[in-house]
Formats: sequence, structure tokens, C-alpha cells
Amino acid sequence: MQFFRSSLLKSALEAIVLVAVLAIVAPRALHAEARLVIEADSGKVLEAENATVPWYPASVTKLMTAYVTLKAVKDGKITLDTLFTVSPAAASQSPSKMGFKPGTQVTVDNALKMMLVKSANDMAVVLAEGVGGSIDGFSGMMNQAAQKLGMTQTHYVNPNGLPADEQVTSARDLAILARAIIKDLPEYEYFVHIPSIRFGRRITQNFNRLIGRYPGADGFKTGFICASGYNLVASATRDGKRLIAVVLGASSGTMRAVRAAQLLDRGFASNNGLAWLRPSLGTVDSLPPIDASPPNLRDEVCGGKRHKPASDDDDAVVASSGGGSGNSNGETGSTMFLASGLQPPMPKPSEWLAASPAPSEPVVVYTGPTRTGVALVAAVAADADSQTVRRGKKSRVAARVTSEPKAGGTKPEAKPTKHASAKPDASTKPAAAADQSAKPAKPKAAAKPKGDGKPAPKGTSGDGKPAG
Repeated sequence: MQFFRSSLLKSALEAIVLVAVLAIVAPRALHAEARLVIEADSGKVLEAENATVPWYPASVTKLMTAYVTLKAVKDGKITLDTLFTVSPAAASQSPSKMGFKPGTQVTVDNALKMMLVKSANDMAVVLAEGVGGSIDGFSGMMNQAAQKLGMTQTHYVNPNGLPADEQVTSARDLAILARAIIKDLPEYEYFVHIPSIRFGRRITQNFNRLIGRYPGADGFKTGFICASGYNLVASATRDGKRLIAVVLGASSGTMRAVRAAQLLDRGFASNNGLAWLRPSLGTVDSLPPIDASPPNLRDEVCGGKRHKPASDDDDAVVASSGGGSGNSNGETGSTMFLASGLQPPMPKPSEWLAASPAPSEPVVVYTGPTRTGVALVAAVAADADSQTVRRGKKSRVAARVTSEPKAGGTKPEAKPTKHASAKPDASTKPAAAADQSAKPAKPKAAAKPKGDGKPAPKGTSGDGKPAG
């Protein structure tokens, strides 16, 4: 009987090990997410699924940009007060960005905060050009750092993660990078868990929704492009134990937070009395890489009826076809390993995600050199005034386009046309032309006041919605 029980136990453990190994080395169907959770101190793998499948990193690329920049600070090559200048190349980057004009100066400190919280693509290029001399030069530094850290599946061609076929990584490599930030740069780690920043009048919350909501959350970075889906590198500390979770290819900004919370919940619960049942998966650097092309999720994430999301901070809760245990929004999976009752269950993701983040004072960022006291107040006020000027110009343009009446005057009437389909004046902006063509022609009216009909100067604004 004892022999029979031992054989059954051995067979059960072998089956568990087989399932675990398959989860690591066998890619699942299209849009199977890549997931990984490890212990930050030891690098021990607690759970892995598609962890070494190559993946497009999107804006989690900025973690390596921050690592290389802060290593340069630590090595004394630059300081956090060093001023870098926004180049035309930086200013031309796609949103999300700060939208500064070429020639604007910003400190390394402020550029890092803007890049990591707002995911500002222009600030990533500012840092790259300032530290590496050029985007290509800095990309070479990023690749050298990746090689030194053992990130064998990673290659960079830009510092911000905007779409590029050659820019690849894996959940394994991102966990290695997160560990390196914690271990190599403890004095600068605060950059990866800033809850929000304030630039002038504008406050931007961190896209990592775990920060300020999930108990113990203390880093790192989100990312999104259509080809990669929604990515997240996250960390949390509880009872002195810190875990790092990586989720790649989630179907929404909310879902990546739910998946990361599930991984962290199960990881923290692994200290209970049933931990011996879980097979050893080794350390993160020993996970065997998979030689394959990164999955391209563009059609599934952004194609068909799903328009390209305007923001990395997507609020829609969409079930992933590569979902884990539990129902479509992952509620049950979060408490799967808490069923023993040895630890109190955590709140459901829907509960803490719906709540506002814990109150915190936004970190002030600004342009120009490092300032303190009265000078800092003046710099913040100047940035706020510049935002007011841009909004004012935008409002005046809108007023001209919609032919709003001037102060003390009357609304100019539409100029009569011979045909309803007559083309607008060539100097009129396309948007204005579309608005006017939708209105029926009015009877002959008084002469149009002088100056009307000229195109108003196009206003500029840095408030574009982030796309990745």
C-alpha cells in the first residue's frame, strides 16, 4: 500500500513538472500572453508561461533607456542636473510626448520623470542623444548593456519602443532588466514608481495602475503598440519579499494590470504550506530561450472593429483569448492559490482597479535648469503660462473656423456661391472647408468684413493623447 501511494505521488509530481515545462517552452496559440513572476532577490522563477517567446517590447524599452542613463549618472559621466536640448528629431517623435519645441532644454532628472511616468517618446530621444550622441549610438549602448546583463533575446534600435521589426525582447529578459535596476541602481529606483507628475497645470498619472492601488506595488513600466498588445513590468513588496511580474500581449490596459496582480497574488501565496507541491523552475537566467519570430498582434488588437487605441492607458476590460484560470476578467484566478485559507484573500482586481489611486502629491517637472525655492515656483508658473498661451491660440483658431462673431460685431454671413458644391477658397483650411460645405448657402448678404477668410495660424499643443 505504501509503495502504491508513493507511485501515485511520484506520477502526480511528474505530471505537474511536465505541465510546468510545457508552459515555459511551448508557445500557445495566437495572442497567448507571455507571463512570468520571479523573486527579485534570488531570481527564482515562481511561474512562467511563454516566458522566452520573443516579443515586441513597446514602451517598456524605456526601462533600458533609464538604466543606461542612470548608469552614466552613477559612473560620473553626467549628473541629474545636466541639461540636454530637444532636437528636431526628438520633437518629431510620435505621441505620447511632452511636445516641447526644438531648442527647449530639460535636465536629465526631469526628462527621466517625464519619460517614465508619461511615457514621453520625445524625452527618450533627448536622453539618447544626450548620453549616446545619437539614437544609433545610444542603441548600441543599450545592446551592450543587455548583453552584459545576460538578456540574450533582446535587441534595440531605438530608445522609446516605437514600432520596429528589429526591436525585440522577452518576458525573461525584461525580468532580468528589472532585477538589474533594483540591484545596480538602488539609489535611483524611485524613478520607476512615481505615482504622477505635474507639468504646469497638467497632471499625468502613471499608466501602471498597480501603483497606488495594489498593496505593496512599487514599479515599473507599461508599454503598448498594436503589434505587441499591452505590456507591463510590475513589482510589489509584501512582508519583506519583493516580486517582479511581467505580462506581455494583454488585450487591454486593464487586463495587463489584472494579469500582473494574479501573478503577484500567486507568487506571494507560494510561501504557504503547499509550496512544496510546486516544481522548481530554476532561476530566470536559466530559462531556455525559444528561437522564433515575435507574434504580431496588430490585426487582433487594432484591426477589424477594434480601432487603434488612442492611449497606452486603455480602460476597456477585454477578455484575453490566452486567458488564465478563472472567468473572463480574471477574478477567480487572483485567489487560486489562496484557497487553503492560510492567508486572507486579496480584494478582487475589479474592486481595487475601480478605486482611485492612493492620495499623493504629484512630482513637479519643468523645463530649463535645476531650480529650487522661488526660482522653481517661477519656472512652474512660466510653463503653466505657456500652456495657457497654446490653449488660447487653439481656441482662437476654432473661433475663426466656425465663424464665431467678433467682440462688438456681428457674425459674418456665408459668401453666396453659384453651386452648392462650389469649392472653398484655396486658402481656407480643409477642416474649415468641411464645416462650411455642410451649411446651406444663405441669400446674398452684406459684404464680408476685411480680414475674414484668411487662414488663422495653426495652434500647437503638447496635449496629444499617448499612443504607446
